[in-house]
Amino acid sequence: MMTHLDFLLSPSSVAVIGASSDPKKTAGRPIAYLQKHGFGGKIFPVNPKMTEINGLECFKSIADLPEVPDVAIVLLGAERAHWAVKELSELGTKAAIVLASGYSETGAEGESRQAQLIEAAGKMRILGPNTIGLVNLSERIVLSASGALEMEDLKAGSIGVVSQSGGILGSLLSRATAKGIGLSKLISTSNEVDLELSDFVDYLVDDPQTQIIMLYIEAIRHPEKFRSSALRAALKGKPIVAFKIGKSEAGAKAAVSHTGALAGSDKMYDAFFEHTGVIRAQTFSDLLDISMTLAGQKKLLGKRVAILTSTGGAGTLVSDAIGVSGFETPAPDELTASALRALQTGDEAVLDRNPIDVTLAGLQPDLLRAAIKILLQSESYDALVIVVGSSSIAQPELMAGAIHDCLPLSDKPILAFISPHAPEAGKLLTSYGIPSFPAAESIAACLLAMHQLHTWRAPAFNAPTHVPALSFNGATSLNEHEAKRLFQHHGIACTKEWVVKTPEEAQSAAMEVAGPVVLKILSSEILHKSDVGGVAVGLNVQTVGSRLVQMREDVQMKSGHKPQAFLVQEMVKGGVELILGMHKDPLGTAILLGLGGVTAELLKDTTMKLLPQKGGLTDQDALEMVQSLKSWPLLNGYRGKPLMDVQALVQAIVAFSGMAHSLKDQLQEAEINPLFVMEQGQGVCAADGVVVLKA
Repeated sequence: MMTHLDFLLSPSSVAVIGASSDPKKTAGRPIAYLQKHGFGGKIFPVNPKMTEINGLECFKSIADLPEVPDVAIVLLGAERAHWAVKELSELGTKAAIVLASGYSETGAEGESRQAQLIEAAGKMRILGPNTIGLVNLSERIVLSASGALEMEDLKAGSIGVVSQSGGILGSLLSRATAKGIGLSKLISTSNEVDLELSDFVDYLVDDPQTQIIMLYIEAIRHPEKFRSSALRAALKGKPIVAFKIGKSEAGAKAAVSHTGALAGSDKMYDAFFEHTGVIRAQTFSDLLDISMTLAGQKKLLGKRVAILTSTGGAGTLVSDAIGVSGFETPAPDELTASALRALQTGDEAVLDRNPIDVTLAGLQPDLLRAAIKILLQSESYDALVIVVGSSSIAQPELMAGAIHDCLPLSDKPILAFISPHAPEAGKLLTSYGIPSFPAAESIAACLLAMHQLHTWRAPAFNAPTHVPALSFNGATSLNEHEAKRLFQHHGIACTKEWVVKTPEEAQSAAMEVAGPVVLKILSSEILHKSDVGGVAVGLNVQTVGSRLVQMREDVQMKSGHKPQAFLVQEMVKGGVELILGMHKDPLGTAILLGLGGVTAELLKDTTMKLLPQKGGLTDQDALEMVQSLKSWPLLNGYRGKPLMDVQALVQAIVAFSGMAHSLKDQLQEAEINPLFVMEQGQGVCAADGVVVLKA
């Protein structure tokens, strides 16, 4: 049974409301493009001033149509489009594509028009408004006014595209055509008054002509719906490659915790994409390059790459680019090197190191084939990058044909770096199923994406355990002592400490500690205590009382707040200071880990993982977070330093995430900073904390 989206993407009849006979006008393009690109169904132009358009009978109104069209393209302005939409819906049309602008993107008046439009649609589905339409290359159906459709050679392929920008749809279509990359479906969702990104991801997951889903994202408006669609794609083996604009936005909001400042919206998208298996393209050009590479269906099982070149400089470019991304270029093992040496003799050949320089490979296809075969069979390598040199300008078929002949020999990926400017050679290689790139950095991005695809695992969760609720008498912002009570309640070790109000009580508390103590103000109103002089370290029984008196005066002078209570706590020595926090966002709840202390926001060495829907993070999740930090070596015996208690840290992260899951909407913000990670066997210790509860 056909769905509304089936009718939209694959209609047998199309009405064009407000059609023009002038192909130079936007209203004249849809019919011209339908005819040009071979649409085999019925086309019904509607325009009260015309009797014929492009050889087709033109109808004066929607009511005059001879039958109910599957889809209508509405080319009327925003002030009139809703009338046509209402009439089409009442007629029984399954979907309408509304191209007009002047809706929510323009402000309050446009928002009102958009609400009017969706009300008029009734049960009919709407693509747009402010869309450029859609293109179904699999079936030669173009329901769009994009100028990119002026091109002749539009190649059908296995990459589906959904873009929230109409202009970008045309850009991707033209770039793909120039590179010889085939696309299946292209959809511009734009304002998404009805049909949105996730609807089309879901559609493409089930589309037999689509193997890769490529997304251009401005914002994910329905995160849970997208999460479900993206996970379905990942589990079905259809990779999603996304380019999300907005990386430069600050993203950091005003928040009481460091976590709120560190977890900008773009970092949340990173965590969200990682959770759902979406591969994020870091540049716009990577979007098409990665999608093209993954369409080859080759699997990258490791990070060892052979570089085969006939020009040393280009080989070094590739080696540097992929090395920065964490890939290895080991020299050939003796068996591989011996086989390579047998191919070519003479001092000009460099066959026992990597890049592997086969001087005459560009002009001797048999030599190239033999070298490729040896490297694909080698146990030393997981992938092969071939540098296509200057010979590709005059004789592109020589190398392209030789590489193509070797593709069936192995499941290992083969990528090509085109050193000269030779776009025709690149297009030829692409047509042969060989991903080719004019930039070494693109090679690195694609290898990284292939490795990410191989190593991604479906989200798991740590089953929640029942922990009795603590009561804080309706408080919303907890003071440090209350926050640490909550952390301890959920299994996280904290410092020994005493709440005091007088110098005498402070001295008495200090006597309980066999060593120096820390004095802090205790306030739910001032959470960044160091900024107002509310922290003093290295105190003892003799100094803590007088320092309390002085601190009370200093804090009052700097903040206008006179502290009534203080904390005396044991002073933690040694260890590595980390920050462990929770951040809420429309995309979900994430756990943040990073290098902590007062420099946390300055250094910004952080990682984030999205909290699973059914529980907390697993031990494996937590360990991956720890090991992904730049500061991981500090925990792992850097330069002869002792190993730190990573297992205790992992358990603390898991416990913290379990707390975040169990409190759900009640918990607005939570942070431990610093969380001291001590030497192996000595555990971790939360030395400060922030908790904000829902009012």
